[in-house]
Amino acid sequence: MKILTIVLSILALALIAFNFTQIDFSNPLEGQSAIAIITIVASLCVILMMLILRVSKQIEQKVKGRN
Repeated sequence: MKILTIVLSILALALIAFNFTQIDFSNPLEGQSAIAIITIVASLCVILMMLILRVSKQIEQKVKGRN
């Protein structure tokens, strides 16, 4: 599970980097720029969810260790 979260996070970072180059800063909310911004936000959400998943798995392991 840990490797999967790392791989997904790296892919999300790659998408952020690629889509950042696609943004037209003179008109950031029109055409392809809007799609790039939406994809960047979605990738940031994926990274956040992967971090939450990793922390929840760590908490689960600590709770199981107490019993």
